[in-house]
Amino acid sequence: MVPPMPPATALRPKPVRARTRAAAPRGDKRDLILRAAIRTFARNGFFGAQVADVARTAGVAAGTVYLYFRGKDDLLVSIFERVMSEAIAEGRAALAGIADPLERLRRIAHLHLDRLSRDRDLAIVFQVELRQTTKFMERFSNTLLRDYLGILRDVIAQGQAAGVVRPDINPTLAAKMLFGALDEMATNWMLSHRRSSLDGVADAVVDVFVHGIGAPATPGGPRP
Repeated sequence: MVPPMPPATALRPKPVRARTRAAAPRGDKRDLILRAAIRTFARNGFFGAQVADVARTAGVAAGTVYLYFRGKDDLLVSIFERVMSEAIAEGRAALAGIADPLERLRRIAHLHLDRLSRDRDLAIVFQVELRQTTKFMERFSNTLLRDYLGILRDVIAQGQAAGVVRPDINPTLAAKMLFGALDEMATNWMLSHRRSSLDGVADAVVDVFVHGIGAPATPGGPRP
């Protein structure tokens, strides 16, 4: 027996309802949550913030945050990893067209300070909230921060080979000193609530780092 044909209306494809809002790609949603975490941690402090606060700032359900991150600690680590990964990639790209070691140091200094001065919330999280515990500090020092310092170390070593940097200093030590100077400038800017860009002090930091604070020798006069 041949089964009866279904009504014509059943053969028609069901109309697809127009979405009022397109679903955000996974990468965009993750970035949205990270941006919300930066703002939340900057405003409330890392220890004073909850995952629910991050979700509220991002405009998503709290459960959505856990689809991308394991929890609050993972959010903080992810912020650090993203910022450092971007800094390393940007630094390497910028140095590719510069041969002079001292100009390379200046370029890195400009990028370092400009990145933080463009986003005060990020500066607060990076300069303060990431350093709240020894656990975080130890973890960060052994990961991408080491690679970032390696870029500085390599440029300083190139300067030694070119004869424009003293050969009797340890490049790793010098890299940490330069990073420390830039880091302090960023912290001071963040605490002072200045609106001007940090980029303006980059050359001064590098000049003091390279030439020291001693007065230049005058012809025929005693050396400082």
